[in-house]
Amino acid sequence: MKVLVIGHLTKDVIIKGSERFERVGGGVYYSALALVTFGEVSILTKIGEDFPKEKLYELENCGIKVIALPSKQTTTYELRYLNEGERVLKLLARGEEMKPEELPELGGFDVVLANPVAGEIPKETLEILKNGELALDLQGIVREFKDGVRIGKIDSEVLRGVKILHADINEILSLGSFEKAIQILKENVEVALISNGGERGIAIKKGQIYAYYPPRTKIKDATGAGDTFLAAFTYFYRECPFIQALKMANAFTALFLERRSYDFSMEEVSKKAMEVRVERV
Repeated sequence: MKVLVIGHLTKDVIIKGSERFERVGGGVYYSALALVTFGEVSILTKIGEDFPKEKLYELENCGIKVIALPSKQTTTYELRYLNEGERVLKLLARGEEMKPEELPELGGFDVVLANPVAGEIPKETLEILKNGELALDLQGIVREFKDGVRIGKIDSEVLRGVKILHADINEILSLGSFEKAIQILKENVEVALISNGGERGIAIKKGQIYAYYPPRTKIKDATGAGDTFLAAFTYFYRECPFIQALKMANAFTALFLERRSYDFSMEEVSKKAMEVRVERV
């Protein structure tokens, strides 16, 4: 499987109590590391001169091709953790948008996974990405940056033509009420994954609603969970029936959160998947 992952690599400033440190992040970072287990992965991103070049080399050493286009600055977030599962985001700097003419030939990829974090994939670029098999994370589409980072409203037309969509329980409210959002997802995307941390999530496949229950996991840091979940499901959905793909993606994500690495076997994933419950609603 050949995958193009598109979005901004970021610099993240982490604040936990009196502790402050920086690390590389962005949805594409975690999605690409998850997917390289399964095939050839390329990242298309835009970064500034301030981005740590050694991190690009680390990704390439993992087998990921990085196409880094120049930007005046690198998207940078401050992540202030209130507790282990709750954080407040603040956008410190925003990289430039990905223009349609900057896209590679999409015919060379089996899947395109778009994982924006700061509105870097404008509508005209997203429309071109829909010409391929597109998996999309909603987070960077719905974020607004007035008085911090908040969830704005979007038009349902944005989703039409998306094969796999991931959003958390709050992000889908960008489409309206919960009931309205569910109806829009049923009508516009093949599969929608609505996560709620470690609690009951909702999946929709071709209009049919399912509830899924992730494995119970002790989590110290949930960063990258949604990005990993979307990436893993995108792969397993090509290889397995829907319900099995959903279980395997949940299990894969749980193991990542337990270990904060992707160094585990598919046998471990299959065993953990037995802990995931899926039921029709």
